[in-house]
Amino acid sequence: MTSSSEAITEIGTKRAEIKEQYKKFIGRKIIFILSCITVIFIIAGISTTLGSYPITVSEVYSIIFHGLFQDVSNTTEGIIVWKLRLPRIVMGVLAGIGLAIAGTAMQGILRNPLASPTTIGIAAGAQLGAGLAFIIGVGFFGGKFLLIGNAFLFSLIPAGVIFALARFKKATPEMMILAGIAMGYIFAAVTSLLHYFSEAEALKDLVVWMMGDLGRVTWSDLSAVSLTIGVCIPLLIWKSWDLNVMGAGDETAKGLGVNVERDRIVVMIIASLLTAVIVCFTGLIGFIGLVAPHITRICIGGDNRFVIPASGLFGAAFLLGADTIARRIIAPVILPVGIITSCVGGPLFLYLIMRRKREYW
Repeated sequence: MTSSSEAITEIGTKRAEIKEQYKKFIGRKIIFILSCITVIFIIAGISTTLGSYPITVSEVYSIIFHGLFQDVSNTTEGIIVWKLRLPRIVMGVLAGIGLAIAGTAMQGILRNPLASPTTIGIAAGAQLGAGLAFIIGVGFFGGKFLLIGNAFLFSLIPAGVIFALARFKKATPEMMILAGIAMGYIFAAVTSLLHYFSEAEALKDLVVWMMGDLGRVTWSDLSAVSLTIGVCIPLLIWKSWDLNVMGAGDETAKGLGVNVERDRIVVMIIASLLTAVIVCFTGLIGFIGLVAPHITRICIGGDNRFVIPASGLFGAAFLLGADTIARRIIAPVILPVGIITSCVGGPLFLYLIMRRKREYW
């Protein structure tokens, strides 16, 4: 009896310790998410006050406050704050969230930390589709849906190739990444051909757009991106449990009742749509979908229930900070934000690889 009582006591103690550790782990995730939200608001608050046109901090926030209740576009300051700075900042937040979450979802279904919208060719496909609509007006949809529809359909091509390899050739995650890289090069070649035959003025606009730029965003553009994010992200969070199970391998996931093939198709289509819509309005912005999930997993672990929203918030802070640097580094000239994300993201990603002391995937 004594030994049984001691065993029960020991089990109870271990359960209490596990619960305490779990609470601390959850607390760290919540702190990370709240920290990202705080950083976003801080960077956004600073970014609204920066620009080549001299507007004081108090004037900026006064214009923002009055613009909530009345039209302030009858003044130069009001136009600059409400028509130029604020749409750019909001799009930076939305694009950062969308690209980071798309990268997180792709890494989850392919079980590969190198997967992202850029590395598996989805962004390149969307770029080509939007470029065709942008330059020569060729697409499968008309009117305002030309860019989005064309970009989405072309983004599905590399996704379809990856699925075909996985289904019929039993490709490994490494082979899928290599296939995506190959598709990216093919799309880049066709896009370069499109550049070669474009007129000078159209080519200039396309090249700037392809570098990744938030400067041409309007409030009407934000509605399309917001609607897409509002629909896609809850669906990906809903699939987060399945992504966690798929991380243990396809056979294990199937044994636990997960329809692996269906979930891969659904998640890839959602991530492709998310990427395509953002690429239409911002151009190709690299490294957000690759770096943000890595840093998030290092900080809070690999539970996709938390990684998906947390990486989105970190991606928003990262992209917004990069855009602020792009606006001020050689002011009054504004650099495309895609240049800054590549310059910062590349060395940062290399640093993370070299300094990694433990597995976090």
